Amino acid sequence: MFTGLVTDIGEIRRIQPSGENFTVEIATSYPVADLVLGESIAVDGACLTVTSILDGAFTIDAGPETLKKTTLGDRKPGSKVHLERALRVGDRLGGHLVLGHVDAVGTVRGVKREKNAWLIDIEAPDEVAQFLIDKGSITVDGVSLTVNWVKENRFGLGIIPFTAEETNLADYKPGRRVNLEADVLGKYVKKLLGRGHSDGALNADFLAEHGFSNHE
Repeated sequence: MFTGLVTDIGEIRRIQPSGENFTVEIATSYPVADLVLGESIAVDGACLTVTSILDGAFTIDAGPETLKKTTLGDRKPGSKVHLERALRVGDRLGGHLVLGHVDAVGTVRGVKREKNAWLIDIEAPDEVAQFLIDKGSITVDGVSLTVNWVKENRFGLGIIPFTAEETNLADYKPGRRVNLEADVLGKYVKKLLGRGHSDGALNADFLAEHGFSNHE
């Protein structure tokens, strides 16, 4: 479990193929003496397992599913990645609940500087777009962000200077692929509301069936 608050920007040092898998070495400013083999670290929003601890770095193994579902396969030595260690009980939840399970890969369609903010326009696949709501939460490359607007499969973000300084988001260009994770609360609501209905639609019939009809 994560919060979507990036705590380090790592750099990929090495990518070593091993059959269908890849071992990725990532340089970090985390105190390596504090890292634990087997712990989970979100790398650009994908929850991955630490497989070895090196001098100023750690490694993770990425299998075919990770390479298919995330942008990790796009990265190369020298690429910067957002890092977040797993949430500990008692930590402040400054962002929103993030599982580190990337739902789909979206594409940056526009980036514009406006006064002291960066406005980013992203196109999301259907599996993520269905959960987008104005002022709702979305995780983009591991960063918890607020959705400014939604229009069909596209949504907008406003990046403030602090977030720009603590992440790579201000450097994004149109065409960049990004990892997207929809708000888990929205997924559970859709699942519960759609139970027993083939289309999962939240409509008048469904509301009446569950006691939400208008009695005015």
